[in-house]
Amino acid sequence: MGSRKKQMADAIKESKKQIAFAKLNNCPTSPRKMRIVADLVRGERVEKALNILKFNSKEASKRLETLLVSAIANWQAKNEEASIEEAELFVKEIRVDGGSMLKRLRPAPQGRAHRIRKRSNHVTIVVGANNNTQS
Repeated sequence: MGSRKKQMADAIKESKKQIAFAKLNNCPTSPRKMRIVADLVRGERVEKALNILKFNSKEASKRLETLLVSAIANWQAKNEEASIEEAELFVKEIRVDGGSMLKRLRPAPQGRAHRIRKRSNHVTIVVGANNNTQS
């Protein structure tokens, strides 16, 4: 019974080795604008996703590009013996969640005030390997 638990633990450890993630917290962009760019790279291979982000004109794409490079570096740190080209890395999951809001007041006519909500977001990118065998 003990050896079976050990086998399960080793299998879980191997599956965790195939993925890596990176987080960006409190990014001062609205989640709606960030999701537009995130939807472009969801499920794409890493090389193609980097090209999409590099040549996209939106500001959010620059932040996502650095985050994706960080996730690739995290995967490389976990799998030092494997090469990125052979592993066929792809964007397994990308999640954009709302962060904290800075609430400001803007003067409005007749002594009133309008509330301005400066939104931020949290982005999580999960990068996974397509192949099941380690080289």
